[in-house]
Amino acid sequence: MVAALELYLDTDATRRIRVLWDLLESDGVPSMRSLLAQRHRPHVSLAVAPRLDPHRVAEALAGTVVAAPLRLEFQHAGQFLGRVLWLGPAPTPELLAHHGAVHERLARAGVEVVEHYRPGRWVPHCTLSMRVPNPLMGAAVRRCLEVLPLTATVVGAAVADHARDISHPLP
Repeated sequence: MVAALELYLDTDATRRIRVLWDLLESDGVPSMRSLLAQRHRPHVSLAVAPRLDPHRVAEALAGTVVAAPLRLEFQHAGQFLGRVLWLGPAPTPELLAHHGAVHERLARAGVEVVEHYRPGRWVPHCTLSMRVPNPLMGAAVRRCLEVLPLTATVVGAAVADHARDISHPLP
């Protein structure tokens, strides 16, 4: 199981991604909607770790607006090894700087995160499915392209660990 520092999207973008989740499900692709009793919310994770103490993360980020009103322009669909399908926002200087600032504060506080979420390695993304059946990947990517481009604004943030039923809002 993993915990994440999640950035949440505005109402319209959230609705559009949830509709995409439903379309993927109707095409036979299990989406994030169906994982962990539907506790997922469309988001972009800034940091991931096996466990994150929400109070320790909040202390490390005190004085930082984690939910900075960043504008995200989702322009592409992608996949990671393991059949993970996602939508990717353009890695703007503002987004990368915000990510770097958050990680600098976490590192100073000794909060460990997985390597591929660290600055210089991170691929900003909104996960759509964690297990696309191989024969359906091409159709799933085409389905994603139907909703792009998608503009979103970050409106909230939280430390979330859905398997442990943790959702700790951050400013």
